[in-house]
Amino acid sequence: MRFLLSYIFTFLLLTQSALAQNIQSLPSFIRAQSQTPILHEGGRVQPVYSQNGMVVTADKIASEVGREILAKGGNAVDAAIAVAFTMAVTMPRAGNLGGGGFMMVYDAKTKTTRAIDYREKAPIKATADMFLDRQGNVDEKVARFSHKSAGVPGTVRGLELAYKLYATQEWADLVDPAIYYASKGLTVSKSLSDSIKKKAEHLWKSFPARDVFFKGRSFYEAGDNLVQKDLARTLVEIATKGADAFYEGDTAIRIAVDMKKNGGLITMEDLKKYQAVLRDPVVGYYRGYKVVSMPPPSSGGVHLVQMLKTLNNFPIKSEHWGAGTADTMHVMAESMKRAYADRAKYLGDPDYVKVPVKALTSDLYANRTAEGISLGSATPSELIEAGRFLPDESPQTTHFTIVDKWGNVVTNTYTLNFSYGSGHMVEGTGILLNNEMDDFVAKKGVANAYGLVGNDKNAIESEKRPLSSMTPTLLFDEKDNFYMALGSPGGSRIITAVLNVIMNVIDHDMNLAEAIVAPRMHHQWMPDIIEVEEGYSLDTLKLLQARGHSIKEVPPMGAVMAVMKLGDAYVGFADTRRFDAKASYLEENTQPIVQGVRFTPQDVYDVFE
Repeated sequence: MRFLLSYIFTFLLLTQSALAQNIQSLPSFIRAQSQTPILHEGGRVQPVYSQNGMVVTADKIASEVGREILAKGGNAVDAAIAVAFTMAVTMPRAGNLGGGGFMMVYDAKTKTTRAIDYREKAPIKATADMFLDRQGNVDEKVARFSHKSAGVPGTVRGLELAYKLYATQEWADLVDPAIYYASKGLTVSKSLSDSIKKKAEHLWKSFPARDVFFKGRSFYEAGDNLVQKDLARTLVEIATKGADAFYEGDTAIRIAVDMKKNGGLITMEDLKKYQAVLRDPVVGYYRGYKVVSMPPPSSGGVHLVQMLKTLNNFPIKSEHWGAGTADTMHVMAESMKRAYADRAKYLGDPDYVKVPVKALTSDLYANRTAEGISLGSATPSELIEAGRFLPDESPQTTHFTIVDKWGNVVTNTYTLNFSYGSGHMVEGTGILLNNEMDDFVAKKGVANAYGLVGNDKNAIESEKRPLSSMTPTLLFDEKDNFYMALGSPGGSRIITAVLNVIMNVIDHDMNLAEAIVAPRMHHQWMPDIIEVEEGYSLDTLKLLQARGHSIKEVPPMGAVMAVMKLGDAYVGFADTRRFDAKASYLEENTQPIVQGVRFTPQDVYDVFE
């Protein structure tokens, strides 16, 4: 009853906000189970505040781990490394050692931003037709749920690169919390239990995964203790021997043996050759704010900037437009269509193909795109290009954003692709395998699991990185001071989730909490449908239909984790669309609650003998 009254009160307060005129009821994704506090001030939903640091993740344990690292004097990168390793234990459906991702780091002292690309790579033996059957059709089972679907993991090398560039704490201390929760166990949350049940069919087929995620022939329920002893041993190896333990040591041998045994392609040579790389961020401007985001092989930064520049041509801030109006939603959808059409045609791994980043993000291209948008009617997607059906989204990716007391910022997105990747676990390691090879174009014109199509630029090639939608992003004000950092999971919907929140803050004057809680919309060119979360006015949706748009209400899209600078303080908010999401903040003179555990290999082995 207490929660019900709390959320009724939240709804009443929301009706006074900038978006309230377009919301008929409080969206159901604002849930009582969320760890995100819903604060109120002046009749508006509020984020949490801190002058000393903020850790915003999709997992409450990881958020507290990051906060502890900051309390011990670590910087944002130290906290990010600890958070990433911890989430491999506490949020195994997305946090990972066996996947990859992208990290953006802002160094407050030098006022520079670096993009760390630790995206997975195709194995050396990968070929363009490796997922085609004898009839020349894509075998989706092999492309998504086999050992062949795994790309060479990049997470551990990516965290190592960030560590070498920025970290101040000992490497072993940053891996230590993950070892603790893997060896001692973690209390299973409802969302973790539900996610295992949802993917039970795939996890059950892998004997190592079955041993970890099932209690005999029954499920782990909320409140149970989950121990991951093989993962603990792997983490101890990484803590004591560094990233080389994963790519050249005992763990690498186990991965290579497991691959050979099960028809996979990753070898010791693949693992030894893998390197994370630094790339130049994509930069653009929106209404005076500088937008700095991830470059290819992520498509996120290119198309986020492209859409924002196109939308800059429309009076979205004017009174008769506003958040959730038909005019605003119409031009957003039209901009999204064109960007996703370009994604299919132009984007790929820049180490293998020429990606026209400057052209796609130019003012001239944006202005011409805007000129082609009719305010009175929708442009049918089939007149832009053709595509395939988009399936429902799974919560397969995760994002976290961290800021420290010195103003350094990390915004990071990493993934296994699907929830729990392919469902296969490497025997003796506790490592779940990604299925990122499905992000390549297995056959021209054939959509991947997210309905995204492409061409030869994203075809499978030896040692190539697959295209991604992950969009870790930073914004800076007119004086080049840090303003906001954010990102989201959500497959093909990641880019538009970030777009929605940026527009809510800049165009619609929402605070960070309101901007994230507000309902979102998405269009990805094909299928020719505006997807909306619940919460938009039915009258507005009818006006959009009258302009030729098809509308479909879908489950919650994305889970934005964000931090903003507000005066001398930082505000943070963890998206209520994720049950366990939490914004943990540092108060002045906060002391660490839990001291380091520091496990040695023998300590862990003794626990399980």
